[in-house]
Amino acid sequence: MLETKIISKSEVLYAGGDDGDTSPATKIFQDFQINEEDVGRGGGLIRSWVDSMRACSPTHLKPFDNQSSWIKEHPSALNMFEEILHESEGKQIVMFLDYDGTLSPIVDDPDRAFMSNKMRNTVRKLAMCFPTVIVSGRSREKVYSFVKLTELYYAGSHGMDIKGPEQNSKYKKKTQSLLCQPATEFLPVISEVYMKLVEKTKSIQGAKVENNKFCASVHFRCVDENKWSDLAHLVRSVLKNYPKLMLTQGRKVLEIRPIIKWDKGKALEFLLESLGYENCTHVFPIYIGDDRTDEDAFKILRDKRQGLGILVSKYAKETNASYSLQEPDEASCLTLYT
Repeated sequence: MLETKIISKSEVLYAGGDDGDTSPATKIFQDFQINEEDVGRGGGLIRSWVDSMRACSPTHLKPFDNQSSWIKEHPSALNMFEEILHESEGKQIVMFLDYDGTLSPIVDDPDRAFMSNKMRNTVRKLAMCFPTVIVSGRSREKVYSFVKLTELYYAGSHGMDIKGPEQNSKYKKKTQSLLCQPATEFLPVISEVYMKLVEKTKSIQGAKVENNKFCASVHFRCVDENKWSDLAHLVRSVLKNYPKLMLTQGRKVLEIRPIIKWDKGKALEFLLESLGYENCTHVFPIYIGDDRTDEDAFKILRDKRQGLGILVSKYAKETNASYSLQEPDEASCLTLYT
């Protein structure tokens, strides 16, 4: 029998409070939040969106070769493997893995972001040794259809839809099947906004809208850069009527999410608590991700000075991660070594 973990509204507050969080992801939340004040300054808002869309585009970023100082601050996790091994010695490792850009390459068609059989076997072996979680902006069902491993924990919709392993696991409590969905009340509005975005963006060639259950995504990877401003205007024309939704940005994707204090960092904390590792000094979480939304988890680990975050990126960017990798293939090598 499935037992649902209930998260009360007092535990999941609406975002926007001043809690001192200045992480890159939080700054994006503040920049893209839609409210009444924005209606009168739509032009400036759209410009800020498009500037941010350009800023995270690979064509506007500098490769590692020109960023030697950045590499010194965020060295390759493969080169520092012995140090990581020393840090984790005698501790319970818990692995958190983003999907797109970490376990699979970034592709033009998000429905074809398949992971290789080699990567799947690597993740399967990893789960035999440590509790292993896939954390993704995709719907939990969609990312499971890509990974197809029943022994993992899955956190879809940026951590707003968490479910424990379907098959027996030595890390899973026998008396409870884990299910956490703190944004259930937003399901109807997300579905409504998704349908409106599909209709609105038909005129933008290459735009693709994806329903990720507790959030919606507008992919612009295949949209001509000259049309980004038009796309931003269309998205804003829909979202200005939904004050409890906000816009954040990932790699060539605009994410529409509920304004609640729940993200990949909160999901990481929740899962560690569910596994019995809350306030435990003998646990070593490792989070590997490539996107701005992963920064919330990186920041949690950095602030706690526990475990480490690893950014997968060919380009130097502001991050709370401690180490870096350039390609998903390197993530595969690292997890094999671990």
